Parts: sequence; structure tokens; C-alpha cells
Amino acid sequence: MTTLRAFTCDDLFRFNNINLDPLTETYGIPFYLQYLAHWPEYFIVAEAPGGELMGYRWCCADAVFTVMGKAEGSVAREEWHGHVTALSVAPEFQRLGLAAKLVELLEEISEKKGGFFVDLFVRVSNQVAVNMYKQLGYSVYRTVLEYYSASSGEPDEDAYDKYLFMVNMRKALSRDAEKKSIIPLPHPVRPEDIE
Repeated sequence: MTTLRAFTCDDLFRFNNINLDPLTETYGIPFYLQYLAHWPEYFIVAEAPGGELMGYRWCCADAVFTVMGKAEGSVAREEWHGHVTALSVAPEFQRLGLAAKLVELLEEISEKKGGFFVDLFVRVSNQVAVNMYKQLGYSVYRTVLEYYSASSGEPDEDAYDKYLFMVNMRKALSRDAEKKSIIPLPHPVRPEDIE
């Protein structure tokens, strides 16, 4: 049975197998610690039964997938929202509904905090993720041109901005009864245009 629990500092040394997915953005330890200190309720890990770490043996349970997020924005401008910073599932546990469960938990936390929507950024080329978010009720809010840095001479990649209606997509929460937060922008934007 999979167990969902709060992410701890010790997990930083146990989740590399999840972070090695080429579509997962990775960050330095200070970045993760900042999220853990400021938004611990948005930092969740799932553990598989049995104590093995999907290729690495540790004395504790497997880290199967993680979700990391935060609350941000302005209440006055109806922009207070939850943000999915990272969502990753280890390859051998993909397509089991784990990512959907983690997104649902993040949405519930955002509802309790009075958010108007949930948002996230996703690579346009990651159609598996884009389709999953659409199935979860997210819609494309805006396209962000050249959001991802170019590497090894390849061109920059755009990203959708979706609010829960998600992945640089958005999805409106109950506080946004009129669904104003998910009205798509008619034109693409650049990273410097994002607040």
C-alpha cells in the first residue's frame, strides 16, 4: 500500500531516482529547503511498501513520487493561488494514477488556503503530462515563449501556463465561481512578462 506523507530533509538524499527523469526540472538543495521551510504542507512524498528504493537499498521505505508546490499571488487582485512547482513519479510507478492523486492533494490544500486557482508550467513537448492535466480539468492559460533554457545547442522550448486547469495551465477552484482565472490569454508571453 502506498503511503502519502510530508516530505522531510532526509528525503533529499533518497529521491534522485525520481528526479533523473529527463522531463523533471532539478534544483539545488537550498531551493528544496526553502520550499520545505516556507510551504511544508505543499511538499508531499509517496512511499511504496517494502523498504526498497527502486534500485537503491535503504533502511526506510521507497520514495515513489513527489509533489512540490507553494501558495502565491495577490488576494486583492484575485490571483492568490496554489502553484505546482514540481511533480514527478518514478518511471516504474507511472500510469498508476499517482500523479493525479498528488495533484488532487495540492488542489485540496489550495482550496483550504482560499486560492482562486492552481497553476503550473509544463513543456509543450511533454504531451503525456499535458493530456493528463487536461483530463484533470486543467486548460492552457497562456503559452510562454522560450521558457526553458536552451541546452547543447538545441532551441529553447516553450511552455504552457495552465492554472488548475494546469501546467502552465490553470484550473479554477471554488473561490473563482465565475472562472475568470482561466480565461486564456489571446497571445503568447515571454518569461520576463510573468509575475
